[in-house]
Amino acid sequence: MTPQELARELDQPGARELLSGSMARLAYHGSDGFPRVIPVGFHWTGERVVVSTAPTSPKARSLAARPQVALTIDTGATPDAAKALLMRGLATLETVDGVTEEYLASARRSMDGAELAEFERAVKATYPQMVRISIEPLWARFFDFGAGRLPGFLADLVGDG
Repeated sequence: MTPQELARELDQPGARELLSGSMARLAYHGSDGFPRVIPVGFHWTGERVVVSTAPTSPKARSLAARPQVALTIDTGATPDAAKALLMRGLATLETVDGVTEEYLASARRSMDGAELAEFERAVKATYPQMVRISIEPLWARFFDFGAGRLPGFLADLVGDG
């Protein structure tokens, strides 16, 4: 996928809406060679997806060895409301002292006031260090099933392709 195609896909209004969320599913290669898919909190910087974790987490160890990942952000409980953003890319890892700013920024989107202050206090007391997993998207595809923006094979199946 060219950089222009990638930018066009990520600039879809529905894709931007999904990127403003806070939960995704991250797929990576586990240390035993089998794939893993896990829910993760994330922060979109406008160029990269950032996931933060403890230095001892299994995903940090596995991604250090095999940085290829896939990420899915989706919403909608019914087919006519379903939207999904699929991405593939490469992860880079950086261990930082304290809590990553992206982790706190993600929390600030859903909390404020005393609740946010208590969350930040607890997180800072828990994590002497964090690993910032910065994912560079190399491929992306946005689907809006309710608006008819379907995967090619499905569009062909229903006669819209």
